[in-house]
Order: sequence, then structure tokens, then C-alpha cells
Amino acid sequence: MRIFSVSHKTAFVVDHCPYMAESSRQLIECDMLTKSRSQGVIPLAPVSKSLWTCAIECSMEYCRILYDVYPTKKLVSVWKLELFIGVSPTSLMPWGYVNYIVSDSEVHILNSWKQENQNTQELMTALAAVGPPNPRQDPECCSVLHGLVAAVESLCKITEYQHESRTTLMDTADRVANRGRIICLTNAKSDTHVRMLEDCVLETIQEQNKRAAGSDRLMPIQQCELVLVHIYPQGEETLVSDRQKKELSSVLSSEVHSVRAGRYLAGKLNVLVQQHFDLASTTITNIPMKEEQHANTSANYDVELLHHRDAHIEFIKSGDIWTLDHTHTSRDSGLKETVTLKWCTPRTNSVELHYCTGAYRISPVDVNSRPSSCLTNFLLNGRSVLLEQPRKSGSKVISHMLSSHGGEIFLHVLNSTRSTLEDPPSISEGCGGRVTDYRITDFGEFMRENRLTPFPESMVDAACRTPVERAKFQLERHTRYWPMIISQTTIFNMQAVVPLANLIVKDTLTDEDVLTCQKTVYNLVDMERKSDPLPISTAGSRGKGPKRDEQYRIMWNELETLVKAHVGTSERHQRVLDCISACRSKPPEEEERKKRGRKREDKEDKTEKNGKDTEEKGWTTDSERLKGVMEREKDEQSECEIIKDSPDSPEPLNKKPRLATEEQQPPEKSKGPVSLLTLWTNRITQANSRKHQEFAGRLSSVNSKAELYQHLKEENGMDVHENGKATR
Repeated sequence: MRIFSVSHKTAFVVDHCPYMAESSRQLIECDMLTKSRSQGVIPLAPVSKSLWTCAIECSMEYCRILYDVYPTKKLVSVWKLELFIGVSPTSLMPWGYVNYIVSDSEVHILNSWKQENQNTQELMTALAAVGPPNPRQDPECCSVLHGLVAAVESLCKITEYQHESRTTLMDTADRVANRGRIICLTNAKSDTHVRMLEDCVLETIQEQNKRAAGSDRLMPIQQCELVLVHIYPQGEETLVSDRQKKELSSVLSSEVHSVRAGRYLAGKLNVLVQQHFDLASTTITNIPMKEEQHANTSANYDVELLHHRDAHIEFIKSGDIWTLDHTHTSRDSGLKETVTLKWCTPRTNSVELHYCTGAYRISPVDVNSRPSSCLTNFLLNGRSVLLEQPRKSGSKVISHMLSSHGGEIFLHVLNSTRSTLEDPPSISEGCGGRVTDYRITDFGEFMRENRLTPFPESMVDAACRTPVERAKFQLERHTRYWPMIISQTTIFNMQAVVPLANLIVKDTLTDEDVLTCQKTVYNLVDMERKSDPLPISTAGSRGKGPKRDEQYRIMWNELETLVKAHVGTSERHQRVLDCISACRSKPPEEEERKKRGRKREDKEDKTEKNGKDTEEKGWTTDSERLKGVMEREKDEQSECEIIKDSPDSPEPLNKKPRLATEEQQPPEKSKGPVSLLTLWTNRITQANSRKHQEFAGRLSSVNSKAELYQHLKEENGMDVHENGKATR
């Protein structure tokens, strides 16, 4: 059980030799210090900082961030409680102990491990007493080795928490480990010089461990990390190459960073403090702020904050932290990623109304900038700020809140997902909305078929695969094609395809298995020939859905996709695919029959559609017309009942049977759509044929018109008019 990690103690060693007084060559314009410049005033020449000044400023920023996020005095009571109940408090560990050492011809230890010395004011006061490097000092007498030796000796000393833990856990005092980190800021000569410094630290650790083994006030170093930062002026080529973390021994590991002085060094130490103490970056965007020159106008600014990594734990779980909507490259500190949250002014300042799952101290990256200062003062005055995740679409999600407690600013993590007090989500509620057609039953069967059981590791198959490898291979085969939604599949909803789907996922197929698969394919062909309906889901679609031929085309494509996913397994799998391909390629007469069937279905759909349109448009007119026709037909029927038979008229049909030659031929059915007039004429003709025999003249006439009394014209040679009067 690791109670004290490497981050518990950090020893800073800053080189104070004469070469550190060299200029960093990063020019600073003095005009930037004044808001306006009067006319006639000669501008000041630009100035530059020394390597020593850059090293001091960046190391102080490292300590400031550390003390802001991990104030040791504020966490002592909570840490003790966690320690006594036997839990390793990762995020509440008393981190933040820094021992600052300056090395030249002698060693200057600016503070100790005591709590009262752990603050930036103490360190700045001690640094002011040391002063800048003396360029006239003899370089032969100055070396950073003095500081590295003193840092190793300091790591062997016991902190107050280590001493308290050792006395509290008397029976298990060996569980209290002694680990630490040394950060050395220097100007190395070459890679050989760097290796010499590493050898010196390793030898010193071995010597101090022997000495600490026989002392009650010292502890041997169990693990030490050496971070060498080579600083060189801008515009020069470095003679020291970067190197990743490397284990030099079981006790010491080392890494080398070659960095240019100025803002590059500040960015590097900002990255290191995040790596060393599990910090993360959050950028607050769209902060409204009034301009100094124009009080009535405002502009939006961004402020970057550092805090513990657990504040992004919900993003990490959901995977949103890797999306472009939430992360981008930080411009100020050179970080690889920072989570972007948008300013959202809350409607109320009641912090207690929000359900929080965590609160973490924050530290601004650029603490002296105007946006950071305004945001800090705004929060310290008792205000709170809600932060939302920027989204391209959909409703906004409030995920965090900034608020102060007791003069310290905290980043609160709001519960933007389901609460642990709620019932677990239903399986029918998916990420994209409510999905009610998951293949839950099939998935349960899938789990039963792929259960893991204990098995001897030594038993391997013919391919020299262990049981775990065989299990992974089987799981891979079964999931090559496995739709999760019922509406996304057709073949898995058909009972006829079950034998083939269960056999095709096997590693090897027998001849009997191939025969079973082929029978399944032939059954599908027979179903298509009979035009049996398929279980096609029409959810979310308008109308009747796809036509029968389209349904079978979808089914065959999906079946072919399933079999193709397993073709490379064996030769028998290929035979199943060949059978499907052969059945899908229909003969020409079959294709012609399918085309005629499709045309007939289109024609019926068109007729049905036209009939519906006519019925919708002329319903009132047709109903009135049919009503009048029915009344007239009723009157005619009553007249036929009261009128007596006439000798000049043909006998009724029920009294005198018609000859076969005289029978009226039924009207020939027209092809294609039938008009309303044709339907009505056929109906009237059929009704009249039941009442009497049609006149022979009308049957043989054209356009239902016949000339009367033609025999008079033939006998007398007179023209006969339709009114019966003759003229010579």
C-alpha cells in the first residue's frame, strides 16, 4: 500500500553560477508598460531577462500552482481521517512539499519541509536575499553538483506527515515509503555533462541510503525521479538532446528536457506540474468583460484554469474529452489539450441549489492577466458562474460551476447525467433516444453460447492456441455480423434462416452442415416463388413499405453479407456462398414473369389511386346523380308492372325465350381503366335486357339510331321522314 508517492516531496535545484546571468535574448518592449506615449519622448530600448530570472519566475509559477491546488494545511484533517480508516487518499494526499535549493560555490537551502515554510512568500523573500548571479565569480568554484547532493540529503529527511505516520502505524511502519523528485534547472554543456550529473545523483543516493539505514531521523530513498531541464538562450543551438524517462537503477529514474528560455520554459514547467500532480486544464470561453477605454462596451475573453484531473472524470467516462467539441490546444501554456467550457450566467447565486458530485480548487494559468484578475474578483465577491458544454446542436448541458468558499475558488462538478439515487436506465433507452426494438432475447442467447468457464491453460488445440485465444477467436467470429436492432435486420427475424445462421459461424463445417445450409437457401427460393410475406419492419416509414420483390432483394443481400463474412474460414463456407449466388441468378423467363408482376402491381396501385382521387373530388356530384338514376329506375319498374302486353311489342323475356342468335352479346370488357360513363351504360343495358328483348333495328343500327317504316319506302318509292309523313 503506497501512502506516500513520488509527488510527496519535490526538491528544486536552481543553478546560480555566472553563466546563468547570460541574457535569454527574449526582448521585452518597454512601451508595453505604458498605456499612452507623449509626443517628443524617445522610446526606451527593449530589455531582456537573464537565464536566472527566467528560471526563478517559472519555478515560482510551478510552486504557486502547486500551493493553490494542494494547500497542505487545509487537507491535513481530511487526510488523517482517510489514513486512519485504511484508505489510500489519492486526491487528498498531502502533496505540495517543496524544498528550494540554490547552488553556486556553496549551497543555499531556502526553506525546509515544515508547513510554515511552504508558501511562495517565504521563497520569494529568501530568493531576494540570494540575489542574481555574480558574473565576476570564479566559474571553477561554482557547480550545480553541490545543489544535487544537498537535494538527495534533503529527500532522506522525514517530513511531519511521515513521522506521524510512522508513529501511528508502529506495527506496520515499513508501509510508510520515502519517495521524492528532484527538478534541476541548469545550463548544461553537453550530453556527457548530463550523464555526469546523473551518476553523481545515483552515487549520492547509495551513500545516503547506507547512512539512513542506521538512523531514526532519516529514511532511505526507495524511489527518486530526476528531472533535468537544460535552459539555453533563444537563437542558439542546443548541445543537449531531449530524452524520455529512463530507469538508471531500481532507485533512480531520469529524464532530460532541453528548453529555450522565456515563454518556452514557462510552458514546459506548466506541463510538468500537470504531469507530476495529476492536474488538468479547463478554458472558460465567452467571458463578458467591460473594456477599460470604453466603459459602455464589453468583449469576450478566455481564461485557462488548472485543477485536479478528477474534475473531468465524467468526460473521460463518456468519451467526450477526446471530441473536438470540447478540447483544443492551449495557446498560452502549450498544453496538448484543454477542455473548453462556455460561460453561462446563472439565474440565482444559491450554490446549495445545485447537486454537485465534486469540488476542486483551481489555479489560473496566467494569474496576472486582466481577464484572470476580473474573474477571480468576480467569484470572490460571492458570485457563481455556471459552465456549459459547447454543442453544435441540441439543448445546452450545464456540467460545471465556479464558486468560492472561505476565500478559495472551487470548480464544482454538477451531475449532468443520471443520479446514483435514480433507478438504473432501461435497456430500451439508447444513446440516440428511445429505442424499443433491441434484440434482447437474441443477445441473451448469444451470451449463453459464449460463456467463459475455467479451463487448464496448458491444453492447446492443433493450432497451438490457448483456451483464452480460442474464446476470443470464437467471439470475433460470432460478432462479424450481428445487428443489434430488430428493424435493421430481416434474416434474423425469419425462423427459416435460423439453421443457416447458427451453422455459418462455426469454425469448420461438415458435409451435413453444408447440406442443411443449402436446404435453407432452397426454402427461401420457394418462399420467393410463392411470394410469401417477409418480416420487414415498417417503423418510421410512410405507406405500405417496400414491395415484395424489394423485400426479397433486401433479404438476399443481407444473407449474402452474413455468409461473406465467414467465407475465408473454410472451403465449405464458400460452397454455401456459391449456392446463394446460383439461386439469386434467375433464368430469363423468371425475370420476365417478375417484370410483368411488377407492372401489374404498379397498374393496380395507379387505378386504386385514381379511384380514390375521383371519389374524393366528385363525391357530392356522383351521389346526387346516382340517387336520381335509382329513382328513375324505380319508376320504370312500376310502369312495366301496370302496362298490359301489346301485340306490336315483343314478348317479355320471362314469357318468350330468346333464340341464341338473338341474344344480346354482353359488352366487351375494355382494357385499362374504365370511365364512369361506360360503367353506367353497361349497367343500364344489363338492366333493360332483363325487362324485354331489345328491338332488332336498334341492335343493327349505328349509334343506336334506326329508320322506321322502311317497307313503305320500298313499296311506294317515297321518302320517309321520321315523323311518318311521306312526300313524292
